[in-house]
Amino acid sequence: MSIDILMPALSPTMEEGTLSKWLVKEGDKVVSGDLIAEIETDKATMEVEAIDDGVIGKILVNEGQEAIKVNVPIAILLLDGEDITDLNTELDEEKNDNKSIEKEIIFETKLEDNEENIVTSPEPVLNSEQKEEFLDANNKRIFITPLAKRIAKQGDIDISLFDGSGPNGRILKIDVEKFIDSKNVKNINIASPENFELVKNSAMRKTIADRLVKSKNDAPHFYLSIDCNIDELLNIRSVLNSKAKDKYKISVNDMIIKASSAALMKVPKANASWENENTKYFKTTDISVAVAIQGGLITPIIKDVQSKGLLEISKDMKSLADKAKSGKLLPEEYVGGSFSISNLGMYGIKEFSAVINPPQGCILAVGSGEKRPVVIKEQIIIATIMTVTLSCDHRVVDGAVGAELLSEFKNFIENPSLMLL
Repeated sequence: MSIDILMPALSPTMEEGTLSKWLVKEGDKVVSGDLIAEIETDKATMEVEAIDDGVIGKILVNEGQEAIKVNVPIAILLLDGEDITDLNTELDEEKNDNKSIEKEIIFETKLEDNEENIVTSPEPVLNSEQKEEFLDANNKRIFITPLAKRIAKQGDIDISLFDGSGPNGRILKIDVEKFIDSKNVKNINIASPENFELVKNSAMRKTIADRLVKSKNDAPHFYLSIDCNIDELLNIRSVLNSKAKDKYKISVNDMIIKASSAALMKVPKANASWENENTKYFKTTDISVAVAIQGGLITPIIKDVQSKGLLEISKDMKSLADKAKSGKLLPEEYVGGSFSISNLGMYGIKEFSAVINPPQGCILAVGSGEKRPVVIKEQIIIATIMTVTLSCDHRVVDGAVGAELLSEFKNFIENPSLMLL
Protein backbone atom coordinates (compact mmCIF):
# COMPACT_ATOMS: atom_id res chain seq x y z
CA MET A 1 0.00 0.00 0.00
CA SER A 2 1.29 3.50 -0.85
CA ILE A 3 2.43 5.88 1.89
CA ASP A 4 1.65 9.58 2.17
CA ILE A 5 4.70 11.80 2.61
CA LEU A 6 3.51 14.45 5.05
CA MET A 7 4.55 18.05 5.61
CA PRO A 8 6.97 17.67 8.55
CA ALA A 9 7.11 19.80 11.69
CA LEU A 10 10.72 21.02 11.55
CA SER A 11 10.55 23.05 14.75
CA PRO A 12 8.40 23.01 17.90
CA THR A 13 6.64 26.23 16.83
CA MET A 14 6.08 25.33 13.18
CA GLU A 15 2.43 25.15 12.08
CA GLU A 16 2.85 25.61 8.32
CA GLY A 17 5.61 26.09 5.78
CA THR A 18 6.53 26.68 2.14
CA LEU A 19 7.77 23.92 -0.17
CA SER A 20 10.73 25.76 -1.68
CA LYS A 21 12.14 23.02 -3.89
CA TRP A 22 11.70 19.35 -4.77
CA LEU A 23 15.00 17.43 -4.88
CA VAL A 24 13.28 14.41 -6.51
CA LYS A 25 10.75 13.90 -9.26
CA GLU A 26 7.97 11.40 -9.90
CA GLY A 27 9.40 7.95 -10.64
CA ASP A 28 12.62 8.46 -8.67
CA LYS A 29 13.71 5.71 -6.29
CA VAL A 30 14.55 6.84 -2.78
CA VAL A 31 15.89 5.13 0.31
CA SER A 32 15.53 6.18 3.92
CA GLY A 33 17.78 9.18 4.57
CA ASP A 34 17.75 10.55 1.01
CA LEU A 35 17.05 14.27 0.70
CA ILE A 36 13.75 14.79 -1.10
CA ALA A 37 12.75 18.45 -0.59
CA GLU A 38 13.64 21.85 0.85
CA ILE A 39 11.06 23.35 3.23
CA GLU A 40 11.02 27.02 4.27
CA THR A 41 9.82 27.39 7.85
CA ASP A 42 9.21 30.54 9.86
CA LYS A 43 12.93 30.62 10.72
CA ALA A 44 15.01 28.89 8.04
CA THR A 45 15.09 26.72 4.92
CA MET A 46 15.71 23.09 5.82
CA GLU A 47 16.20 19.86 3.89
CA VAL A 48 13.76 16.97 4.40
CA GLU A 49 14.82 13.33 4.34
CA ALA A 50 12.83 10.30 3.18
CA ILE A 51 11.71 8.07 6.04
CA ASP A 52 10.90 4.94 3.99
CA ASP A 53 12.31 3.21 0.90
CA GLY A 54 10.26 3.34 -2.29
CA VAL A 55 9.45 5.22 -5.47
CA ILE A 56 8.02 8.74 -5.68
CA GLY A 57 4.63 7.92 -7.20
CA LYS A 58 2.91 11.29 -7.14
CA ILE A 59 3.93 14.84 -6.14
CA LEU A 60 0.88 16.55 -4.66
CA VAL A 61 2.34 19.99 -3.89
CA ASN A 62 4.11 22.24 -6.38
CA GLU A 63 7.36 24.06 -5.70
CA GLY A 64 6.77 27.47 -4.16
CA GLN A 65 3.40 26.61 -2.63
CA GLU A 66 2.96 28.46 0.67
CA ALA A 67 1.06 27.97 3.92
CA ILE A 68 1.11 24.16 3.77
CA LYS A 69 -0.13 22.90 7.11
CA VAL A 70 1.96 20.41 9.10
CA ASN A 71 0.93 16.74 8.46
CA VAL A 72 -0.77 17.56 5.13
CA PRO A 73 0.27 15.06 2.36
CA ILE A 74 2.79 16.58 -0.06
CA ALA A 75 3.63 13.45 -2.06
CA ILE A 76 2.83 9.74 -2.34
CA LEU A 77 5.51 7.06 -1.96
CA LEU A 78 5.06 3.66 -3.64
CA LEU A 79 6.48 0.70 -1.74
CA ASP A 80 8.17 -2.39 -3.22
CA GLY A 81 5.90 -4.30 -5.58
CA GLU A 82 3.59 -1.38 -6.26
CA ASP A 83 3.13 0.07 -9.71
CA ILE A 84 2.42 3.62 -10.79
CA THR A 85 -0.66 2.41 -12.71
CA ASP A 86 -2.15 1.07 -9.46
CA LEU A 87 -1.70 4.49 -7.90
CA ASN A 88 -3.31 6.24 -10.88
CA THR A 89 -6.29 3.88 -10.69
CA GLU A 90 -6.63 4.53 -6.97
CA LEU A 91 -6.45 8.30 -7.52
CA ASP A 92 -9.00 8.15 -10.35
CA GLU A 93 -11.44 6.21 -8.17
CA GLU A 94 -10.98 8.72 -5.38
CA LYS A 95 -11.49 11.57 -7.86
CA ASN A 96 -14.70 10.02 -9.17
CA ASP A 97 -15.99 9.56 -5.63
CA ASN A 98 -15.26 13.20 -4.90
CA LYS A 99 -17.06 14.26 -8.08
CA SER A 100 -20.14 12.27 -7.09
CA ILE A 101 -20.19 13.92 -3.69
CA GLU A 102 -19.65 17.28 -5.36
CA LYS A 103 -22.59 16.72 -7.70
CA GLU A 104 -24.83 15.86 -4.75
CA ILE A 105 -23.76 19.03 -2.96
CA ILE A 106 -24.32 21.15 -6.08
CA PHE A 107 -27.75 19.56 -6.62
CA GLU A 108 -28.78 20.28 -3.02
CA THR A 109 -27.45 23.83 -3.31
CA LYS A 110 -29.42 24.42 -6.50
CA LEU A 111 -32.60 23.21 -4.82
CA GLU A 112 -31.92 25.62 -1.99
CA ASP A 113 -31.14 28.42 -4.44
CA ASN A 114 -34.40 27.83 -6.29
CA GLU A 115 -36.26 28.33 -3.04
CA GLU A 116 -34.28 31.36 -1.81
CA ASN A 117 -32.88 33.15 -4.88
CA ILE A 118 -34.43 36.48 -5.65
CA VAL A 119 -35.30 36.74 -9.34
CA THR A 120 -36.13 40.28 -10.17
CA SER A 121 -39.04 41.16 -12.40
CA PRO A 122 -41.13 44.29 -12.96
CA GLU A 123 -44.00 43.06 -10.81
CA PRO A 124 -46.41 45.53 -9.22
CA VAL A 125 -45.34 44.54 -5.68
CA LEU A 126 -41.90 46.14 -6.18
CA ASN A 127 -41.54 49.88 -5.80
CA SER A 128 -39.49 51.89 -8.29
CA GLU A 129 -36.38 51.83 -6.11
CA GLN A 130 -36.44 48.01 -5.86
CA LYS A 131 -36.98 47.68 -9.59
CA GLU A 132 -33.97 49.87 -10.31
CA GLU A 133 -31.84 47.71 -8.06
CA PHE A 134 -32.71 44.43 -9.76
CA LEU A 135 -33.25 45.51 -13.36
CA ASP A 136 -30.59 46.75 -15.73
CA ALA A 137 -31.03 49.66 -18.13
CA ASN A 138 -32.83 47.43 -20.63
CA ASN A 139 -35.23 46.03 -18.01
CA LYS A 140 -33.42 42.71 -18.19
CA ARG A 141 -33.91 40.49 -15.15
CA ILE A 142 -30.93 39.99 -12.85
CA PHE A 143 -30.44 36.78 -10.89
CA ILE A 144 -28.54 36.99 -7.59
CA THR A 145 -28.09 34.78 -4.54
CA PRO A 146 -29.32 36.11 -1.18
CA LEU A 147 -25.79 36.31 0.26
CA ALA A 148 -24.46 38.18 -2.77
CA LYS A 149 -27.42 40.54 -2.59
CA ARG A 150 -26.71 41.29 1.07
CA ILE A 151 -22.99 41.97 0.45
CA ALA A 152 -23.81 44.21 -2.52
CA LYS A 153 -26.30 46.17 -0.44
CA GLN A 154 -23.81 46.62 2.42
CA GLY A 155 -21.16 47.87 -0.02
CA ASP A 156 -23.59 50.08 -1.92
CA ILE A 157 -22.74 48.20 -5.12
CA ASP A 158 -24.75 48.58 -8.35
CA ILE A 159 -25.16 44.95 -9.43
CA SER A 160 -26.00 45.93 -12.99
CA LEU A 161 -22.34 46.94 -13.51
CA PHE A 162 -21.01 43.38 -13.70
CA ASP A 163 -22.02 39.87 -14.80
CA GLY A 164 -22.48 36.82 -12.64
CA SER A 165 -20.47 33.61 -12.98
CA GLY A 166 -23.22 31.29 -11.71
CA PRO A 167 -25.78 29.26 -13.69
CA ASN A 168 -27.80 31.44 -16.11
CA GLY A 169 -25.57 34.41 -15.22
CA ARG A 170 -26.56 34.35 -11.56
CA ILE A 171 -24.46 36.74 -9.45
CA LEU A 172 -22.62 34.90 -6.66
CA LYS A 173 -20.83 36.08 -3.54
CA ILE A 174 -17.44 35.76 -5.25
CA ASP A 175 -18.57 38.01 -8.12
CA VAL A 176 -19.50 40.82 -5.74
CA GLU A 177 -16.24 40.45 -3.78
CA LYS A 178 -14.13 40.55 -6.97
CA PHE A 179 -15.95 43.68 -8.11
CA ILE A 180 -15.33 45.35 -4.72
CA ASP A 181 -11.62 44.42 -4.86
CA SER A 182 -11.19 45.77 -8.39
CA LYS A 183 -13.03 48.95 -7.41
CA ASN A 184 -10.74 49.49 -4.40
CA VAL A 185 -7.59 48.89 -6.46
CA LYS A 186 -8.83 51.31 -9.10
CA ASN A 187 -9.50 53.99 -6.49
CA ILE A 188 -6.03 53.54 -4.97
CA ASN A 189 -4.34 53.78 -8.36
CA ILE A 190 -6.27 56.92 -9.23
CA ALA A 191 -5.26 58.55 -5.95
CA SER A 192 -1.56 57.66 -6.20
CA PRO A 193 -0.49 56.10 -9.51
CA GLU A 194 2.57 53.84 -9.53
CA ASN A 195 4.06 55.10 -6.28
CA PHE A 196 4.30 51.81 -4.40
CA GLU A 197 5.16 48.14 -4.80
CA LEU A 198 3.31 45.26 -3.16
CA VAL A 199 5.64 42.55 -1.83
CA LYS A 200 4.12 39.34 -0.47
CA ASN A 201 5.00 38.74 3.18
CA SER A 202 7.17 35.69 3.76
CA ALA A 203 6.41 33.06 6.37
CA MET A 204 9.27 34.49 8.46
CA ARG A 205 7.92 38.06 8.24
CA LYS A 206 4.44 36.89 9.31
CA THR A 207 5.86 34.92 12.25
CA ILE A 208 7.96 37.88 13.39
CA ALA A 209 4.86 40.09 13.24
CA ASP A 210 2.74 37.60 15.21
CA ARG A 211 5.39 37.06 17.90
CA LEU A 212 6.12 40.76 18.39
CA VAL A 213 2.43 41.69 18.57
CA LYS A 214 1.90 38.92 21.12
CA SER A 215 4.94 40.09 23.10
CA LYS A 216 3.80 43.72 23.26
CA ASN A 217 0.21 42.72 24.06
CA ASP A 218 0.98 40.07 26.69
CA ALA A 219 4.21 41.23 28.36
CA PRO A 220 4.08 44.50 30.34
CA HIS A 221 7.33 46.08 29.11
CA PHE A 222 9.35 48.57 31.11
CA TYR A 223 12.73 50.01 30.17
CA LEU A 224 15.96 50.87 32.00
CA SER A 225 18.95 52.61 30.39
CA ILE A 226 22.53 53.08 31.52
CA ASP A 227 25.72 54.57 30.03
CA CYS A 228 28.89 52.48 29.98
CA ASN A 229 32.43 53.77 29.48
CA ILE A 230 33.99 51.26 27.07
CA ASP A 231 37.50 52.76 26.72
CA GLU A 232 39.11 50.00 28.85
CA LEU A 233 37.14 47.33 26.99
CA LEU A 234 38.37 48.70 23.65
CA ASN A 235 41.96 48.71 24.91
CA ILE A 236 41.82 45.07 26.03
CA ARG A 237 40.13 44.08 22.76
CA SER A 238 42.89 45.82 20.81
CA VAL A 239 45.58 43.96 22.78
CA LEU A 240 43.87 40.59 22.30
CA ASN A 241 43.48 41.08 18.56
CA SER A 242 47.05 42.33 18.14
CA LYS A 243 48.30 39.05 19.61
CA ALA A 244 46.08 36.98 17.33
CA LYS A 245 48.11 37.51 14.13
CA ASP A 246 44.90 37.16 12.06
CA LYS A 247 44.02 33.82 13.66
CA TYR A 248 40.92 35.30 15.26
CA LYS A 249 39.20 38.64 15.85
CA ILE A 250 37.34 39.41 19.07
CA SER A 251 34.47 41.88 18.53
CA VAL A 252 32.88 44.33 20.95
CA ASN A 253 29.71 42.26 20.60
CA ASP A 254 31.55 39.13 21.80
CA MET A 255 32.58 40.99 24.94
CA ILE A 256 29.02 42.29 25.46
CA ILE A 257 27.74 38.70 25.28
CA LYS A 258 30.29 37.63 27.88
CA ALA A 259 29.49 40.61 30.15
CA SER A 260 25.75 39.87 29.90
CA SER A 261 26.34 36.26 30.92
CA ALA A 262 28.53 37.29 33.86
CA ALA A 263 25.90 39.80 35.02
CA LEU A 264 23.11 37.20 34.76
CA MET A 265 25.12 34.78 36.90
CA LYS A 266 25.40 37.55 39.51
CA VAL A 267 21.67 38.36 39.27
CA PRO A 268 19.95 35.00 38.54
CA LYS A 269 16.47 36.44 39.15
CA ALA A 270 16.79 38.25 35.82
CA ASN A 271 17.74 35.04 33.99
CA ALA A 272 14.14 33.88 33.82
CA SER A 273 11.05 33.40 31.66
CA TRP A 274 7.30 33.64 32.29
CA GLU A 275 5.27 30.44 31.94
CA ASN A 276 1.84 31.47 33.27
CA GLU A 277 1.56 29.16 36.28
CA ASN A 278 5.30 29.22 36.96
CA THR A 279 8.40 31.32 36.47
CA LYS A 280 11.39 29.43 35.08
CA TYR A 281 14.79 30.42 36.49
CA PHE A 282 17.71 29.25 34.37
CA LYS A 283 20.91 27.92 35.91
CA THR A 284 22.95 28.53 32.75
CA THR A 285 23.11 31.49 30.37
CA ASP A 286 21.94 30.70 26.86
CA ILE A 287 22.20 34.03 25.06
CA SER A 288 20.04 34.69 21.97
CA VAL A 289 21.70 37.22 19.66
CA ALA A 290 19.60 39.01 17.03
CA VAL A 291 21.02 38.57 13.51
CA ALA A 292 19.60 40.47 10.51
CA ILE A 293 18.96 38.20 7.52
CA GLN A 294 17.13 38.53 4.21
CA GLY A 295 13.45 39.14 4.96
CA GLY A 296 13.72 39.62 8.73
CA LEU A 297 15.82 38.60 11.69
CA ILE A 298 16.59 35.49 13.69
CA THR A 299 18.06 34.89 17.14
CA PRO A 300 20.63 32.05 17.14
CA ILE A 301 21.63 30.94 20.62
CA ILE A 302 25.12 30.76 22.11
CA LYS A 303 24.69 28.15 24.82
CA ASP A 304 26.42 27.91 28.20
CA VAL A 305 28.15 31.26 27.75
CA GLN A 306 29.13 31.28 31.43
CA SER A 307 31.55 28.40 30.76
CA LYS A 308 33.10 29.82 27.56
CA GLY A 309 35.95 32.22 26.91
CA LEU A 310 35.90 35.12 24.46
CA LEU A 311 37.58 33.12 21.70
CA GLU A 312 35.01 30.31 21.87
CA ILE A 313 32.15 32.83 22.00
CA SER A 314 33.60 34.59 18.95
CA LYS A 315 33.85 31.33 16.97
CA ASP A 316 30.32 30.26 17.94
CA MET A 317 28.87 33.66 17.02
CA LYS A 318 30.55 33.70 13.61
CA SER A 319 29.43 30.13 12.83
CA LEU A 320 25.83 30.75 13.90
CA ALA A 321 25.62 34.07 12.02
CA ASP A 322 26.88 32.42 8.81
CA LYS A 323 24.37 29.58 9.16
CA ALA A 324 21.56 32.05 9.88
CA LYS A 325 22.28 34.11 6.77
CA SER A 326 22.40 30.98 4.60
CA GLY A 327 19.19 29.60 6.14
CA LYS A 328 20.90 26.50 7.54
CA LEU A 329 20.23 26.88 11.27
CA LEU A 330 18.83 23.82 13.03
CA PRO A 331 15.81 24.30 15.34
CA GLU A 332 17.86 23.61 18.46
CA GLU A 333 20.18 26.47 17.43
CA TYR A 334 17.48 29.16 17.55
CA VAL A 335 14.62 27.82 19.71
CA GLY A 336 14.88 28.61 23.42
CA GLY A 337 17.44 30.84 25.10
CA SER A 338 17.22 32.59 28.46
CA PHE A 339 18.21 36.17 27.52
CA SER A 340 18.49 38.20 24.29
CA ILE A 341 20.83 40.86 22.92
CA SER A 342 20.06 43.20 20.01
CA ASN A 343 23.02 45.31 18.89
CA LEU A 344 22.45 48.15 16.41
CA GLY A 345 25.64 50.01 17.31
CA MET A 346 27.27 49.09 13.99
CA TYR A 347 24.55 51.14 12.24
CA GLY A 348 25.33 54.24 14.28
CA ILE A 349 22.21 53.96 16.46
CA LYS A 350 22.88 55.77 19.71
CA GLU A 351 20.05 54.34 21.79
CA PHE A 352 16.87 52.26 21.26
CA SER A 353 14.40 49.97 23.02
CA ALA A 354 13.89 46.38 21.85
CA VAL A 355 10.80 44.17 22.05
CA ILE A 356 11.17 41.19 24.38
CA ASN A 357 11.69 37.80 22.72
CA PRO A 358 8.96 35.67 24.38
CA PRO A 359 8.92 33.80 26.70
CA GLN A 360 12.22 35.33 27.87
CA GLY A 361 12.09 37.95 30.62
CA CYS A 362 14.61 40.49 29.23
CA ILE A 363 16.34 41.78 26.12
CA LEU A 364 19.33 44.14 26.05
CA ALA A 365 19.39 46.81 23.31
CA VAL A 366 22.95 47.99 22.60
CA GLY A 367 23.76 51.34 20.98
CA SER A 368 26.96 52.58 19.38
CA GLY A 369 30.03 53.71 21.31
CA GLU A 370 30.66 57.42 20.75
CA LYS A 371 32.97 60.06 22.13
CA ARG A 372 31.20 62.17 24.77
CA PRO A 373 32.31 64.60 27.47
CA VAL A 374 31.95 62.99 30.91
CA VAL A 375 32.88 63.94 34.46
CA ILE A 376 35.41 61.62 36.10
CA LYS A 377 36.94 62.56 39.46
CA GLU A 378 35.46 66.05 39.12
CA GLN A 379 37.16 66.58 35.78
CA ILE A 380 35.57 66.77 32.34
CA ILE A 381 37.23 64.34 29.95
CA ILE A 382 36.35 62.73 26.62
CA ALA A 383 35.38 59.06 26.87
CA THR A 384 33.80 56.45 24.62
CA ILE A 385 30.29 55.95 25.96
CA MET A 386 27.89 53.16 24.99
CA THR A 387 24.22 53.43 26.01
CA VAL A 388 22.35 50.19 26.63
CA THR A 389 18.63 49.78 27.35
CA LEU A 390 17.17 46.77 29.14
CA SER A 391 13.58 45.83 28.24
CA CYS A 392 11.98 43.81 31.05
CA ASP A 393 8.80 41.77 31.36
CA HIS A 394 7.37 43.11 34.62
CA ARG A 395 5.67 39.76 35.27
CA VAL A 396 9.13 38.21 35.64
CA VAL A 397 11.57 40.98 36.48
CA ASP A 398 10.88 43.81 38.91
CA GLY A 399 12.48 47.24 38.59
CA ALA A 400 15.02 46.63 41.32
CA VAL A 401 16.14 43.35 39.75
CA GLY A 402 16.47 44.99 36.31
CA ALA A 403 18.46 47.87 37.81
CA GLU A 404 20.78 45.46 39.65
CA LEU A 405 21.40 43.53 36.43
CA LEU A 406 22.33 46.70 34.52
CA SER A 407 24.61 47.81 37.35
CA GLU A 408 26.50 44.48 37.22
CA PHE A 409 26.66 44.65 33.42
CA LYS A 410 28.15 48.16 33.58
CA ASN A 411 30.72 46.97 36.11
CA PHE A 412 31.88 44.11 33.84
CA ILE A 413 31.96 46.33 30.73
CA GLU A 414 33.99 49.05 32.44
CA ASN A 415 36.23 46.49 34.18
CA PRO A 416 36.51 43.75 31.54
CA SER A 417 39.25 41.87 33.38
CA LEU A 418 36.57 40.85 35.93
CA MET A 419 34.96 38.71 33.22
CA LEU A 420 38.00 36.46 33.35
CA LEU A 421 37.48 35.51 37.00
